[in-house]
Amino acid sequence: MSGVNFDAAAIRELAKILRETDLTEIELVEKDSRIRVARQITVTQVAHLPAAGAPMAAAPVVAAVAEPVSDAAHPGLIASPMVGVAYLSPEPGAAAFVTVGAKVSQGQTLMLIEAMKTFNQIRAPRAGTVTRILVEGGSPVEYGEPLMIIE
Repeated sequence: MSGVNFDAAAIRELAKILRETDLTEIELVEKDSRIRVARQITVTQVAHLPAAGAPMAAAPVVAAVAEPVSDAAHPGLIASPMVGVAYLSPEPGAAAFVTVGAKVSQGQTLMLIEAMKTFNQIRAPRAGTVTRILVEGGSPVEYGEPLMIIE
């Protein structure tokens, strides 16, 4: 990743915050730089043993199934940078900014989020194809909520 300067101390501090707060990911955005640190949590199932003297049943066989990548962990995720109301078109009755399958260029407006009576443009961080739109027009969104996936 030449040409990109990463602050190792900042990354370590974000990782420390993840561990201390039991969060799975955290992102820091300042001007033109963005650092996202995520961790994967593994859940282990504990088998309960029968009481002493009770007959043991055969352990059930469980097939390992690969879980699909969650929206929050998808590398092409566009997450909400704020709390507000998402709008997929510039005004009621108008065509949507983008639709599933649309090719987008970096900086292109994907949607609007209204926060405190201000409409904020959510722009594509890079060029790609919109593969999923995860919100409905007029729906409330939270900070960090998955909005769209661009691959």
